[in-house]
Formats: sequence, structure tokens, C-alpha cells
Amino acid sequence: MSAFHYQSLVDTVDALRSGHLSAVSLVRQMLRRCQHAEALSAFVSLDAEGALARATALDAQRAAGQPLGRLHGIPLALKDLVDQKGLPTGVGGRVHGVAPAAEHAPALKRLLAEGAIVLGKLRLTEGAYSQHHPDLPTPRNPWAPEHWTGVSSSGSGVATAAGLCFGALGTDTGGSIRFPSAACGVVGLKPTFGRVSTAGVFPLASSLDHLGPMTRSVRDGARLLTVLSGPEAGDPRSAPFPEEDFEAALRQPPAGLRVAFPEGLWQRGVDARLGEAGAGAAGALAGAGVHLSAAAPPLSAALIEGWSVTAGVEAALAHEKTFPAKRAHYGPVLAALLDLGHRASAQAYARLEQERVAYTCALDRFFEKVDAVLLPAMPFLPLPLDAMDALAFEGYADPLTFTAPFNYSGHPSITLPFGFSAEGLPCAVQLVGRRGEESILLRLAAACEAQAPEHDRRPPFP
Repeated sequence: MSAFHYQSLVDTVDALRSGHLSAVSLVRQMLRRCQHAEALSAFVSLDAEGALARATALDAQRAAGQPLGRLHGIPLALKDLVDQKGLPTGVGGRVHGVAPAAEHAPALKRLLAEGAIVLGKLRLTEGAYSQHHPDLPTPRNPWAPEHWTGVSSSGSGVATAAGLCFGALGTDTGGSIRFPSAACGVVGLKPTFGRVSTAGVFPLASSLDHLGPMTRSVRDGARLLTVLSGPEAGDPRSAPFPEEDFEAALRQPPAGLRVAFPEGLWQRGVDARLGEAGAGAAGALAGAGVHLSAAAPPLSAALIEGWSVTAGVEAALAHEKTFPAKRAHYGPVLAALLDLGHRASAQAYARLEQERVAYTCALDRFFEKVDAVLLPAMPFLPLPLDAMDALAFEGYADPLTFTAPFNYSGHPSITLPFGFSAEGLPCAVQLVGRRGEESILLRLAAACEAQAPEHDRRPPFP
């Protein structure tokens, strides 16, 4: 099977269900691929024994003529803050990950119920915040190893881009699906808040956290979202959205939909090469019959600037059993956020909550006039690691500008690659839409993807 590791998730399911490919042979190939790519440091651990046992059972299920799921035999991987029964959940640091998880996270249960296979756990920044723990390996970008992989779902972006899995779970509190998707050239979907349960997922900030799929195509992401979506009785943040087949929604063309393309936002503190990608994506949408306007969405400076207060306060609660008691095991960056959370005033937190309500209402009013808005996913191409370590963002907009407000409001967004720079770095665009209307975003994203330059280009990593 030529370049098996870069095949579409959907097409690979078809091959597995038909018997043209066995789950055991696919898992063995994928494990060899992962071992070959150890230099990328995407995985915390591989569960080879568990994955092969699962594959054997699924092959027997097919041979017996039993019903097969929508992800039958597909090797996926988990960001290492998602609980998998019997395995530790490390959360990117030195404090957690000692005892095995007692239960699967509900999102994982949904994947397994449809026949998925988990290859292993993926690296992330410590506590899903902004930096990797200084004592742990840092994932390497398969497009350019000395450039940023995005945070915090860094391993998820790397593994998906490099063909180490057919898709991965990521979480997003201020951009942590969108940044690594943009930096690694994959499709990242941050669903509407409550669409996908975050129970069994270690939080950074529970009122901002979203769980979603990262894939190499819009269609693959649509299938994973279909499987992941649904209310969870034990999760108070789970919302009762009706079940949808998001992949089926892609059969409906986007002609007649309304998309805002605020060119001014693409020209202030945003790399000009990303501006060109945004214009190209807007052109692709126009060519598909989408009505474009120049309307600009509200972007709350208070929420962008205050995000660390909300994240710090809620992270301090999440880590109260281990911080500050085990401060010596924490890296300095996450420790600083937790310190901020401990000293932040109740008034500051409450003020941000009031702004959240006002901003969400303003954004809902904006989406009464358009179906989606086309924005940058981040203001720069993946920067060299030394620049990211030094937080050298001079000349660029705050990295949270186009991400954090939508964590506060809970609106869905999808990030996808649209072309490459002359140096071979992926360019990305983001679509944001109304709450509960991921199907519209996916239709629009598919139209962009169909016209994206070199949309089937793969990283130079062999």
C-alpha cells in the first residue's frame, strides 16, 4: 500500500470494512512508522500490545460478519490529558501520570464504540499551557524541525501531519487546537462549547476548554466530529445538541452562504503571506458561490488581555491538590500561571465574566448577518523555536487575538492549511461560525480545501 500512512481516514475505513486491508497489518505498519519517526518526539508512549490486540479483535469481528463502526480499524492517537483506562495521564509534566486512569474519557468511549484503535498518547505543553516542561522532549515540526509546532496540542499536530496516525484528539483553551493545526499544516476543529464532552480530560481552564479532532482533511474531521458529538449525562458542561452527520452535510454545496472577510484585520499585525492565503481562501469561497462582505466581527481586547487571569484562576483550581505542594516538579512557566491564579482578585475574574457575556451577545448579533467569518488562525507563520521561547512577537498582533475570544464565547471554528510560504512553511486560515452550526463551517472549509494550493502536499520528513 503506497504511502499508507497518508491515506484518507475515510478511504482507509472503506478498505478495512471491505477486507482489502486488515486492521492488524495496518496497525503493524503504523507502529513501524511511529518508531521510524521517534526523532519527531510526538508520542509520550506507544501502546503496541493494546493496539494489536484491539486490531485482532476487530478483524475477527469483520470476519464474523458483525456490524462495523464508522471508524473500524482506524489508528488514532490521544493528547496525553485524555483518560484511557489502565494507562497514566501525564498532562505534559512531572506531577501527574503516576496512577493509571480508572475509566476511559467519554470522548474515547465514543471513538472505541465506532471501531477506532488507539496507538498511544501524544505530547503536549505542560498542563496544556504555553510551554513544554523543561525536562521533557519537545515535539518537532515535520515541515521544519527548528520551527514552532504550536501549543498546546503539539504532539497531536505533529503526529497527524507526519502520518503517524489518521487523526488525533486535541484540546483548545485559547488556541491549542488551532495553533498546532496552523503550524503543522493540518485541519483542526474546535467545536461549539459543550458539543463534545470534556469529562475525563484534565482541564487547563474548564470554562474555556474545548475538545476536538485534528486530521489531514476536512472530510476526515467531519467524520470524527460526528462520532465525538453528543450529550454526556455525567458532564455538566455537555450541551444537548441534536445528533448530526457532519460528513453528510458536506454533500450540500456552500453556494448562497454569507461569509465576512474583514481584510483590515488581515493587514494589522499579520504576516503578509498569511494575508495572501486569506485572500486566496476568500476567492475560493466566492468561486463556490459564497457571498462575501467586509464586515468585521467584534474582538474583545479585555478578553484577549485578561485570558491569563481566567486561565490562571481556573488552572489553580484544577491543580489545587499538587500546587504549590509539589512546586519543585512544575516548570517555571506553568508555575507562574498558577501563581497568577492564586493572587488574582475576585473582582478581576468577575469583570472578565461580565465581559464574556457582553462579548458573546455581541458576537451572536454579528452572526445574525453572516454565516461565518474568515480570519487568521494565528498572526505569523511558524516561527523559529528560539523566537517562540523568547516570546519575540514584535510587529505581530497578540497570538490570542483571533483565538481566545471564541473560547470565551464558545463559538465553533475550523482551521485549515491554504498554501505554503516560499520556505515550505504551511499557511493557514480560520473560519468561525454560529454556535451549533459546525456543518456550515465544514461546508465552507471543504470549498476552501478544494482550491487550496498543493492541498495534498506532505512534509519532507520521510
